[in-house]
Amino acid sequence: MLATTVTVRQILEQKGSTTHSVTPAVSVLDALAMMAKHDIGSVLVLENDRLVGIFTERDYARKLVLKGLNSREATVGDVMTPNVCTITPALAIDAVMNIMTENRFRHLPVVEHGNIVGIVTIGDVVKSIIDQQEKTISHLSNYIAGELTT
Repeated sequence: MLATTVTVRQILEQKGSTTHSVTPAVSVLDALAMMAKHDIGSVLVLENDRLVGIFTERDYARKLVLKGLNSREATVGDVMTPNVCTITPALAIDAVMNIMTENRFRHLPVVEHGNIVGIVTIGDVVKSIIDQQEKTISHLSNYIAGELTT
């Protein structure tokens, strides 16, 4: 049987390690403009190169819009999610899926040796799992058809 364990590092090698960040003082409107420009659902919040939070579309909808705040005047620091959960590149994708499911996270920053090296999204996790399943199905189909040498 085909047994593979995909890691966060492998996902970042495929998708790239680009992240986008703002400071807590940036207006929510400017952060949203950055997110729209790059077609992303979150930005990391850094202060003096230190991760202090994450700002997501969910933060915008639940902490700003529903409270009637103004996105031009409110800062990212006012509505960001502090105390960000992070993961390491060595973590297996199954563990990432569990963390995301249990905590209802859609974005997880990846940190190695104190440095941000990427971000993994729920879309990345789903794609990885689908890819793994397709490989397993192909392997098993070939095995059943007798086309596989062991």
